[in-house]
Amino acid sequence: MSVWLYIGLVGAVVAARFVELGVARRHLAWARERGGVESGAGHYPVMVALHTALLAGCVVEVLVLDRPFLPWLGWPMLALLVAAHALRWWCIRALGPQWNTRVVVVPGMPLVTGGPYRWLRHPNYLAVVLEGLALPLVHSAWVTAVAFTVLNLALLVGIRIPVEERALRSAAAP
Repeated sequence: MSVWLYIGLVGAVVAARFVELGVARRHLAWARERGGVESGAGHYPVMVALHTALLAGCVVEVLVLDRPFLPWLGWPMLALLVAAHALRWWCIRALGPQWNTRVVVVPGMPLVTGGPYRWLRHPNYLAVVLEGLALPLVHSAWVTAVAFTVLNLALLVGIRIPVEERALRSAAAP
């Protein structure tokens, strides 16, 4: 895979992010109309910055450090990236208007237990972790893959998932 084709792939991921943000904006309006309550808004800008850094890091590392495309690594990572995107859209479909990039809970809404939520509590975060590992490694940008993975896991485990769990518990409380 040429460097320019890889940059096009990163551009396609950026485009997918903008589509997701559009969906999230519509879902946020839907939730607010129904009394949705946002939790943990303070960490959201950090999460956005980290995800933006992932996308920029993929391009910068490949260009500046002249990372090669290694077929034995790149093709499986591309397949993993496609699987991660499929999982994310399965999550979005399963959650319907309750899916958002923010932690917004509509009181009284039932917990979704279908789709990938049948097997995992937070499958969307698995998709994010897989993407953060796979996208950089498609073109052997291992520094970006490691840095994003470590920082993202710290954000998810240390802040995001606990915020989401508390929000879900409070919405379910009588």
